[in-house]
Amino acid sequence: MTPIVVIPARLAATRLPGKPLADIAGKPMIVRVMERAQAAGIGPVAVACGDAAIADAVRAAGGRAVLTDPDLPSGSDRVHAALATLDPTGQHDVVVNLQGDFPTLAPETLRAALLPLADPAVDIGTLVAPIADDAEAATASFVKAACAFAPGAAVAPALYFSRAAIPWGDGPRWHHIGIYAYRRDALARFVALPESPLERREKLEQLRALEAGMRIACARVAHGPFGVDTPADLERARRILAAEETP
Repeated sequence: MTPIVVIPARLAATRLPGKPLADIAGKPMIVRVMERAQAAGIGPVAVACGDAAIADAVRAAGGRAVLTDPDLPSGSDRVHAALATLDPTGQHDVVVNLQGDFPTLAPETLRAALLPLADPAVDIGTLVAPIADDAEAATASFVKAACAFAPGAAVAPALYFSRAAIPWGDGPRWHHIGIYAYRRDALARFVALPESPLERREKLEQLRALEAGMRIACARVAHGPFGVDTPADLERARRILAAEETP
C-alpha cells in the first residue's frame, strides 16, 4: 500500500464556528491534526480546505493545502476533489480521510485504520473502540458499529452502523470512529453514488457504501480519539495539549 492522508476542513461549523482555526496551545487546531497525522508516518499529509484562511494557516505551518469548492456536500467529496491536485497520476492507492477535529489523535490510532486493507476484498477500513456503558450506547451522537471480532482478531467486517444501541443482547458493543482508509477506486465509486435511503434515515454516509455492496471492515483500538465539537471540548483539548508540552 502507498497511502496518502487527506484532512478535509472548512469553517462552516454550526456548534463551534471557525473550528479549524481555533487556537490550541499556540497552534490552529487544523495544524495540530496535521502534525499528528505526520507523526503516524504512513504517507504524505495534506489538508483539503474549503476556505482560503485554512489554507493560509496550513501553509504557514509548512504543510500542504489544496483549496476545494466550499459547497461540496461532505468531507469525502472534499478529499476526492483534492486528490486531483495532490496525486493526478494515481501513485497513492489508499486514501485516509482524517477528520480535522482530532487534535489529540494518537499516531498509532491512525495507523490502525490501514489494518483492514490487508484483506484485498475490503474496500474501506475504519476504526471502532469499546463502548463503556449503557448510557454511551443510548447516546445518538455516538455512532455504533455492528461487528463481531473472532478471538484474538484485530479486524472484523462491519455489518451495519447506527445511532441506535446495536447489536441487541449480551456482549461487547462498539463505538465507530469516523476515520476511513479507502482504496483509491473505492473512494471514486463512493462519491459517485447517490445518497442512499438508510444513509438519509440514519444520517450516516458510510451506509451508502454498505447499501451499494461495498465491504467495510473495522480495526479495534483501545479507545477513540477525543473529538472537538463544542466550546467545552475545545477547552479540554487546550488543557491536554498544554499539559503535554509543559517541560
